[in-house]
Amino acid sequence: MIQSQIADMQSVLSDVEVALCQRVYDHVRSVRQIKTDHDCEELATRIIQSFQHGVKDEDALTRLVI
Repeated sequence: MIQSQIADMQSVLSDVEVALCQRVYDHVRSVRQIKTDHDCEELATRIIQSFQHGVKDEDALTRLVI
């Protein structure tokens, strides 16, 4: 999901940054039990946008979107 949202937003992230965003996405999706495509897309978008706006710490990013 993160990969497709990055492509949709025409964002350039390194492999390390994508992996960080993916870990946050997987964790938050599991904790919040997000199942619908719409909610998954919304979560991925929020994570990427927050990362792009400077929230680069994994724990901080997780707390922000959880």
